[in-house]
Amino acid sequence: MLIETRDLWKTYVMGTETVHALRGVSIQVERGEYLAIMGPSGSGKSTLMNLIGCLDTASRGEYILNDRAVSGMNDDELAFVRNKEIGFVFQTFNLLPRATALHNVELPLIYNGTGAKERLEGAKAALSAVDLADRMNHKPNELSGGQRQRVAIARALVNNPSIILADEPTGNLDTATSEEIMDVFEKLHERGNTVIVVTHEQDIADCTQRIIYLRDGAVEKEVVK
Repeated sequence: MLIETRDLWKTYVMGTETVHALRGVSIQVERGEYLAIMGPSGSGKSTLMNLIGCLDTASRGEYILNDRAVSGMNDDELAFVRNKEIGFVFQTFNLLPRATALHNVELPLIYNGTGAKERLEGAKAALSAVDLADRMNHKPNELSGGQRQRVAIARALVNNPSIILADEPTGNLDTATSEEIMDVFEKLHERGNTVIVVTHEQDIADCTQRIIYLRDGAVEKEVVK
């Protein structure tokens, strides 16, 4: 088992109000799965993704990643997981506007101290994996929305993570471009990556093998294709 959450709660205190973003969520994700987490706005799906990605900690419950309790990890171990184990893809691309596609993809390798030659080779390979070998020296404003998202996917891939976490990856894209991006995720899944897509769009979720539906911070149902 790659990912297991056991009775996960996330509670926020806002003034006099207590908000339960997650209410006892228990899910399991096998290595190599292609999964969607779906639900309306406010259902808790982004909160759950932040916990799975070790960007936040649960108020209660347990998160087991690769047979290790995340709550027992120190800051260095968590940083390693975020940098090496998990690749993040966001709705807004989060690319540096003045940097080329190649340099944007190199960034995670710069942060972890990879040497220049290895960095360059890794970034070129990641861009080739998303069919952008011919756009390496283009800046974001010289690329289409779909190409920008593919640069963001290449950046998520560059450390060879076991998990790709994508939060509304097609939210800013038209239908044809969204299909193109989902084809990229399908190829990554076929290559052996575990891919988790957070979305509120049914047609996007339908591209995956299994859908977990959240409502009001709890698992409403699961659908396996």
